[in-house]
Amino acid sequence: MKIGFIGLGIMGESMCENIVRKHNDTVYCYDHKPSQNEKLAAIGAVPCADEIEIAKRADVIITMVPTSAHSRDVYTKILPFLGPGKTCVDMGTIDPPASVEIAETVKKTGAEFIDAPVLKSKPAAIAGKLNILVGGSDEAFEAMKPILLYMGEHVMHLGGNGTGLVMKICHNALLSQIQNGVNETATLAAKMGIDIRTFAQAISYGGAGNSYLTSKLENLANEDYTTAFSVQNEHKDVHICLNMAKEIGFPMPGEENVARVYDRALEMGLGKEDLSATIKVVRGE
Repeated sequence: MKIGFIGLGIMGESMCENIVRKHNDTVYCYDHKPSQNEKLAAIGAVPCADEIEIAKRADVIITMVPTSAHSRDVYTKILPFLGPGKTCVDMGTIDPPASVEIAETVKKTGAEFIDAPVLKSKPAAIAGKLNILVGGSDEAFEAMKPILLYMGEHVMHLGGNGTGLVMKICHNALLSQIQNGVNETATLAAKMGIDIRTFAQAISYGGAGNSYLTSKLENLANEDYTTAFSVQNEHKDVHICLNMAKEIGFPMPGEENVARVYDRALEMGLGKEDLSATIKVVRGE
């Protein structure tokens, strides 16, 4: 089974690398940046000229691109080259309705389609220990699960097309609110003379302990905002969440507050920094 991977960014590069190292057949790759194709070619991937070449040559086509517009663009280009025997796996985090629309279009060709967004960030992508949430048919999920396990340690089937993305958006929305709570209370504690490490230790003893604070403690303490998952990507997910909620008439005032923080972070030019950099907004820097 030949696999093609489209989108070799911060996450996609390491995800594709894990497939190359673990799969026993050809792995094709494509990114609009030639340097990324060269990196994967150095470990055994076969670079392609564009998305169309991937679609022509691969049995499984994996896409890891940033937005709904990017996904629509890729699948519009490759649609004429899809058909029975091919499966598309979209692993980017996009609007669920857009994903369902793409799935319906792809499946009309006779090809299969699943959405399979990932949880965790760059270190887990490197280690092949992502958590992957899947929406699609039972048959497509079972067929793709071995490939997804090249990249992840937990692969969970949520239901039909789009459900993997709904769960991913709910996860990231909750993360954003936990993060904003950490930012506000840690900043308040600092203003009252309690440093971030002492704050984190005290928090760990009670019910407010959380993996965000644990995983980002050293970054926050050292003001190191090296990107594992960017402000601009989480900003996108926060607004996808609010759009989802608006469509069903469900108010989310907590997430609306987070959205204001992320909007301000982009205004401050923090978009490419790690999402932990939003503490600068709370501090008023």
